Amino acid sequence: MSKKRILVVDDEINVAKSIKQSILSDDLDVDLALSGEEALKMDAPNNYDLIITDLMMPGISGLDLLKQLKQRRTGVNVIMITGYPTIRTAVEAIKLGAFDYLPKPFTPAQLRSLVFRALQKARQEISEAGKKPTPPPGLFYLLGHTWLKVESEKKGIVGIMSDFFKTIGNPVRIELPKIGQVILQGDPCATLVDDLNFTHRIWSPASGRITQLNSSLPENLSLLQEDPYGQGWLFTLELSALEEDLQGLLQSK
Repeated sequence: MSKKRILVVDDEINVAKSIKQSILSDDLDVDLALSGEEALKMDAPNNYDLIITDLMMPGISGLDLLKQLKQRRTGVNVIMITGYPTIRTAVEAIKLGAFDYLPKPFTPAQLRSLVFRALQKARQEISEAGKKPTPPPGLFYLLGHTWLKVESEKKGIVGIMSDFFKTIGNPVRIELPKIGQVILQGDPCATLVDDLNFTHRIWSPASGRITQLNSSLPENLSLLQEDPYGQGWLFTLELSALEEDLQGLLQSK
């Protein structure tokens, strides 16, 4: 099998080299670009399998780079590296088609888990061309991540999109938030460990206070995949910024 090709884009050469060192393996070729402009020139002849880019860069930003890449190749997989103040922008990037984002600071293990998921997604799309799953109508969702069912202006139910599970191994453990915990849209709201020993963070689709957990999940993780939009829900939220949050989500028809 041919090596997968990854392009790392960051205007700080030491950061770019550090990311490359974290993910380099016998199965991957990793190139570096020090600007969005350079990345566009390098991607044109190479059609990289995955592009990892910093969000905040001079000239062409990570978000602008994403838009231009998507105009060329709608199926290109892009991971955004972002700082805490730009989480809202990272959520916007997901809506525009980024595969995922990784908030700073992050560990090499977190980066490798995300790269694994992105390459798994690409393989899945090849094997399941034309069979894209669709969530039930009326749900709001963070593309490829989590869904929100709005029950009232102040109450929502949160779960994980079914296609998320096609990018990971079989879940063996889940860590849910605590009742009463306040989270913001784009914050980690759960952690999944799979049988490949990867740890995956789950981003919340909405802001609010946790009011109830699905107590069935820790003992019956199969619900996550068998009934992701029903009995496999994660928790309920007392919504605090619904109108603003919906701007960052897509809606199933």
